[in-house]
Amino acid sequence: MNISVFGLGYVGAVACGCLAKQGNRIIGVDVSRVKVDMINSGHSPVIEPDIEELIAQGVQQGCLRATQDSDDAILNSDVTFISVGTPSQPNGSIDLRYSKMVCEQIGTALKKKPSYHVIVARSTMLPGSMRNVVIPALERFSGKKAGSHFGVCFNPEFLREGSSVEDFFNPPKTVIGADEERPATILREIYKDLPGETFVTSIEVSEMVKYADNNFHAVKVTFANEIGAICKNLGIDSHEVMDIFCRDKKLNISPYYLRPGFAFGGSCLPKDVNALLYQSKVMDLEVPLLRSLLESNEEQIDRVVSRIVAFGRKNIGFLGFSFKAGTDDLRGSPMVTLVEVLLGKGYKVSLYDKNVSMARLMGANQSYIEQHIPHIAALMCSSPADVVAQSDLIVVGNKSDEFSDVVESIPSDKIIVDLVRVKKGKRSGNNYFGIAW
Repeated sequence: MNISVFGLGYVGAVACGCLAKQGNRIIGVDVSRVKVDMINSGHSPVIEPDIEELIAQGVQQGCLRATQDSDDAILNSDVTFISVGTPSQPNGSIDLRYSKMVCEQIGTALKKKPSYHVIVARSTMLPGSMRNVVIPALERFSGKKAGSHFGVCFNPEFLREGSSVEDFFNPPKTVIGADEERPATILREIYKDLPGETFVTSIEVSEMVKYADNNFHAVKVTFANEIGAICKNLGIDSHEVMDIFCRDKKLNISPYYLRPGFAFGGSCLPKDVNALLYQSKVMDLEVPLLRSLLESNEEQIDRVVSRIVAFGRKNIGFLGFSFKAGTDDLRGSPMVTLVEVLLGKGYKVSLYDKNVSMARLMGANQSYIEQHIPHIAALMCSSPADVVAQSDLIVVGNKSDEFSDVVESIPSDKIIVDLVRVKKGKRSGNNYFGIAW
């Protein structure tokens, strides 16, 4: 394909070399005469393994050149990648001035072009940036309409400095955000020979994916360092601990625990977080990330309380209130905390959980209910239907199989607050709400 790349920094220069290697005809664009001249002389403007050779090869074969002329680039390409910088501002927001400038240049050039063109933004931008900044700028300066006269995609890059060429040709995934099929199909064609799964999604999801990735990477580094600090103080080999930790692909390095929903609970997680925080305090060791876990968990409970209160319904029913479906364990259950907060605020509450009902009669959990939360026993119902009949707002608290059908049958005049996404996708109607989705 004929592709132009605006911005010849780490992302743009690597894209130029790698796309040319794939057989595309590439025009690099930058305001810097130095970068343009370096590309045209067969040299890379950035230091990165293998990119110097790829750029030299592309220029030698006549499939890569660079220019400062935006009109030249747009009129002689069918697809444009935007790879300019989006630096942080002092308040933490993203500075989109370079993106706006490039969109002005691209839009002005598009005004002179009669044929369809696809603009692909790769620069990392907060969700809403494409919708509120990039697309309006392109439309304003081109006098054309996105979706009719030109296509727009957001295509986040997942390149690591020091291995960006390797990452380009062996991506962990390819994410394409688009409002329509035509530009997404063209972009898929460009990436068709690359390994890894391709996801075509909304523009906003594709913008957010990059932030989810990088913030999780930051969490992992900080977590490992805090565990390492504790191990160091205890005389334990932290690398051996984390090596064993990383071997667990079922829970630790896996999608498990990475589905947005309600707060964590149970007899293990709160207890073990508290124990490690206590040990850190004994050693006068600051572990801000670990310390924030319980605070953030409590905040999730507060979000649900606020959401329920905002609906103004006074009769609240709970379907499932053990900390996990398939168990009768109420120890450390955030659902119990939620119930008690609402009771304290004067709400009328009814509860159903088949496992807890069994425990109340004969299980080992009976003593816990009687000793710690005896008032909850009086609120239990014998069936989901009883809860629904007594309530005008129903909270789904765990993913018990029986609740999926129950949710579908709840009358539309009753509010449903689903904390666990018991059914993938939204239930029809305007009375169904999630807490973290």
